[in-house]
Amino acid sequence: MKRRALLAALAASPALAQGGAVRFIVPFPPGGPVDTAARLLAAAMAAPLGQPILVENRGGAGGTIGVDAVAKSAPDGMTLAFASTGPASVAMSLIPGLPYDTLRDFAPVSIVGATPSLLVVRAASPVKTLADLVALARQRPGLTFGSTGPGGTPHLAPELLALRAGIQLTHVAYRGAAPAITALLAGELDLSFHDLAVLLPHVREGTLRALAVASPVRSAVLPEVPTMAEAGVAGVETETWYPLLAPVATPPARVAALNAAVVAALADPELQRRFAAMGTRAVGNTPSAARDFIAAEIAKWGEVVRRANIKAD
Repeated sequence: MKRRALLAALAASPALAQGGAVRFIVPFPPGGPVDTAARLLAAAMAAPLGQPILVENRGGAGGTIGVDAVAKSAPDGMTLAFASTGPASVAMSLIPGLPYDTLRDFAPVSIVGATPSLLVVRAASPVKTLADLVALARQRPGLTFGSTGPGGTPHLAPELLALRAGIQLTHVAYRGAAPAITALLAGELDLSFHDLAVLLPHVREGTLRALAVASPVRSAVLPEVPTMAEAGVAGVETETWYPLLAPVATPPARVAALNAAVVAALADPELQRRFAAMGTRAVGNTPSAARDFIAAEIAKWGEVVRRANIKAD
């Protein structure tokens, strides 16, 4: 009943009287998790919005080229950035001379979803819990972890863990998640911290052991794995989250209408099922809550980048 009432209200809204197709600019190549999530939302959101939604991939420079293009587009709510953690928050402290400021140049519509990072070790490792890992790191400073390159979530998550737990870890960069995970499986690394969806097959096969999930709540696909806080280290919440961003001067009524359409789309059980299969939880918060969340993430990752002295490639 609630969903039908919301759809009826959306259809009657004068804020939806614009014609033409809305564009989601995905600042990464096709086929990745951001692109997949964007296409799922676009398909589910078109009906409640009352307009078709096209997904356009505009990759480059860690996602900042596509996001900057939206910042400079007409503020009519017809061109939106379907971005992610990196270009929306980490880039603010990592990239000198970034041509946009996320809080200054955008009107957040909503955080669409979030995929948590998962902390893993090899199944053959003597480390059984996060407490074991922290104890071992204190005995042997410099345990190694693999990442997809400087400044990515697989790099920042272990650095955040090191800061919060008071331990020292050593970063080893690889050209993508696959070689980093291969190195972990081969015993060349001590731990890794990647998106849950990437690691889930290995955990289910029994080749990797999950120690903790870096989200505020446990994951529905790995309910037996504790959160970082439950496992003993608070303040380590690391998720790849997907904000939908409009140019800053977009009329508030249009932003509100877009937000209502996002919330309606995320109430679709099929979309929820598809998100869950990716290890992604649907969010669908308000524009003001999305802004507050982004501001907190910018501050959090700014601290990590400064204290760990992380530099972009």
